[in-house]
Amino acid sequence: MRIVQITTDNREHYGDHANPRPYFGTAPTALLQGFAGMPDVEVHVISCLQQRAASPEKIAPNIFFHSLLVPKLGWMRTLYAGCARAVRAKLRKLQPDIVHGQGTERECAISAARSGFPNVVTIHGNMKAIAQLYGAKLGSFHWLAEKLENAALRKTAGVFCNSAYTENLVAPRTKKIWRVPNALRSEFFAPLTPRPANRVPVILNIGVVEPRKQQVEILEAARRLHARGLKFELQFVGLIPKTDYGQKFAAALAGAASAGFAKHVGLLTTSQMVPAMDAADALIHFPTEEAFGLVTAEALARNLKFFGAATGGGVEIASGAEGAELFPATDFAGLEKAITRWLAAGAARPQNAAAMRTRYHPEVIARRHLEIYREVLGC
Repeated sequence: MRIVQITTDNREHYGDHANPRPYFGTAPTALLQGFAGMPDVEVHVISCLQQRAASPEKIAPNIFFHSLLVPKLGWMRTLYAGCARAVRAKLRKLQPDIVHGQGTERECAISAARSGFPNVVTIHGNMKAIAQLYGAKLGSFHWLAEKLENAALRKTAGVFCNSAYTENLVAPRTKKIWRVPNALRSEFFAPLTPRPANRVPVILNIGVVEPRKQQVEILEAARRLHARGLKFELQFVGLIPKTDYGQKFAAALAGAASAGFAKHVGLLTTSQMVPAMDAADALIHFPTEEAFGLVTAEALARNLKFFGAATGGGVEIASGAEGAELFPATDFAGLEKAITRWLAAGAARPQNAAAMRTRYHPEVIARRHLEIYREVLGC
């Protein structure tokens, strides 16, 4: 089977065009790791860039990479018409059996839906829900992204939904849906490393600082816990954007860092993230809206205690997970009480990481993708 995956090359997202290697979002990266272990399939990854970048012909023995140069005019200002045209031209040469658009956030899903080949789409972030959450104004990016998401869902053969939450949002707008969770990158299934001793418990929060992730509110809850004499270190991992919310967070973090109970450790690569999790004790992930919550599964795969919001796919991921505690996304009092109990009881970590392997390993998820592709193709 010849499969095309249309996904975002993060060199475009981060302006990293000097990097000679493409890199992708965590879920597509994990899926490609699964496909790399299946020599009987041929996978072609297509990504669009606004600037030329040196790229390898292959990223695995059976996975080819194609970088398409699309001028700025061909992106959102023309509803990704230039990206869709470039993708169609490449597909006519490749003649794939099926095309898979990874995500409705940008050009991937709409390019797949307009490809002229049998196609499916994966929802990573629900643009309709995000546009509503932010009160997207007429003509704004999120308003347009919602419209393009609707168009792609109407046209594609079916949609991969990573949670029941996503299913409920998507089902009325498309022909067919399948529940398929995102895969975890294989590195998160490496053997666990011993945890450092003789230190205060470390609690992680991972993600871009934004209102939806509630880092300012988490930091305020941590300040109240610290004021009651509880000993811990809250470490924030991720980008602090130069937004009003980012600046508010940075100001609050400066005081917390001075008091000694919180700090920002910056962006971490996968090779850095795994040992950072192994050196920590817990994860707080408290979004008001989320499609899946990959970081939740990653943390549970590394045996971290989990405190989370009962939103999106996090509910399913945490279901049955040892020690996982969920609360309404506004219940910071409940969150504080749970953290207090956990610290008082010795800040123990769970021991059931192996359960994540059977649900989210790249090979498990890649095999499920092949089953669905065959269903779409009637073979």
